[in-house]
Amino acid sequence: MDSQNFDVLVIGAGIAGATAAAHCAATRRVALMEAEETAGYHSTGRSAAIWIQNYGPPDVRRLTAASRTFFAAPPVGFASAPLLAQRPVVTVAPADQHAAMQEMLAAGEGLEALPLSAISAMGPPLRDGYAVSAAIERDAFDIDVAALHAGFLKAARMAGGVLALRSRAGRIWHEAGLWHAAARGGTVFRAPVLVNAAGAWGDEVATLAGLAPIGLQPKRRTALIIDPGVHDCSRWPLIGDAAHSWYLRPEARRKLMLSPADETDMPPHDVQPDEIDIAIAIDRMQQALDIPVTRVEHRWAGLRSFTPDRSLAIGFDAQAPGFLWMIGQGGYGIQTAPAAGRLVAGLIAGAVAEELLPVLPLVDPNRFAQVPA
Repeated sequence: MDSQNFDVLVIGAGIAGATAAAHCAATRRVALMEAEETAGYHSTGRSAAIWIQNYGPPDVRRLTAASRTFFAAPPVGFASAPLLAQRPVVTVAPADQHAAMQEMLAAGEGLEALPLSAISAMGPPLRDGYAVSAAIERDAFDIDVAALHAGFLKAARMAGGVLALRSRAGRIWHEAGLWHAAARGGTVFRAPVLVNAAGAWGDEVATLAGLAPIGLQPKRRTALIIDPGVHDCSRWPLIGDAAHSWYLRPEARRKLMLSPADETDMPPHDVQPDEIDIAIAIDRMQQALDIPVTRVEHRWAGLRSFTPDRSLAIGFDAQAPGFLWMIGQGGYGIQTAPAAGRLVAGLIAGAVAEELLPVLPLVDPNRFAQVPA
């Protein structure tokens, strides 16, 4: 049996594992184990992300803000084109969502009320009578997810990191101060630090390692591509409702990506879209916007995995030396990736950046520790 020794072993090569590996590889020898034939197959590769400051719980917002500088000015050579493109976010509220809209405006940062008449002027053909109020977040951006993910993987490899595809861990154990992960191909990867960045499979990896799961719940999110017909949508904002029951955004300049913002509990697997969710998305959108849909050009689904309190879980397990959780990114993994990777590297080095210190208690995985009866 072939054994390979490293300083850090990362399980999962989606955006979480890629950014962890890239940030750690600068000073440590890193191995990145991925079960599939391609990195980011289940979630990262199916994500159409946007950087939105007013999105998610407090830990997510802090990590999102701390990632802004990286997105705006990545290291030289990280990507061949800018990672961000400005895309305002417009939220509309029917009468039964007006209270939620007011709460959002009161609590948000950089949000402003928007006259309903301004929405059609921006492009989206809002139906008369649908909404009673609206808001806009102008400082929001499309993220080039593929470039971001590829950039982190490239950075890890250039620093000497090893990406092991088709290397699903069949057994994980701790022995003589090292974590061992046996890939089903026969290779055993060993390191004093194991980073569990396995996405929807995070609890399964913990169970393999002999640890208690934290209660991670994968949820299906559906998306589809439609043709906007006579509309030129290339400069439209992202638009959705205050209840987060649908949203729409331009895709590939001349198309529109639509989602019912579904969160259907699922076991971790190669998730596929359900036709009822496609129909729900179209119906909800058409209640708000006058956009005929004659054909769905493409449809897909991905997994967004949440911890029980919907905040992230990043940190060392108090009961398992060297086992570091990096899971529960939900729908926030892309926009928080740069800061989350720095946080992981700082925890391993014992020197977390000062701006990230307030995040630590919010993402501590030990908050889910089971209390003995």
